[in-house]
Amino acid sequence: MSGASETRAFVMQLRPGNVEEYKRRHDTIWPELAGLLRDSGIHDYSIFLAEDTLQLFAVLKLRPGHTIAALPDHPVMRRWWDHMAPLMEVEPGNRPREWPLRQVFHLP
Repeated sequence: MSGASETRAFVMQLRPGNVEEYKRRHDTIWPELAGLLRDSGIHDYSIFLAEDTLQLFAVLKLRPGHTIAALPDHPVMRRWWDHMAPLMEVEPGNRPREWPLRQVFHLP
């Protein structure tokens, strides 16, 4: 595996009336969740909101050797998904629905 970070981006969908609560919950993210994400190799993670469509655009960087594939099985991750499920579109098991985005341009 290369020593370079990998960047991933995806879109999620917020339900109407939940913008402030979504932001509040992320402003007070659980320390154990933040630690889990960092320990799995995620860094430089941002989520942006398109106010008109309520789409959430997420972009994150992954360190070489990341272990994010194991996150869906972690109890802290599952609790967070349950906590966030009322605010957004989710899959069975409350994992947020994600639509991956393909990078078409990058200016280093």
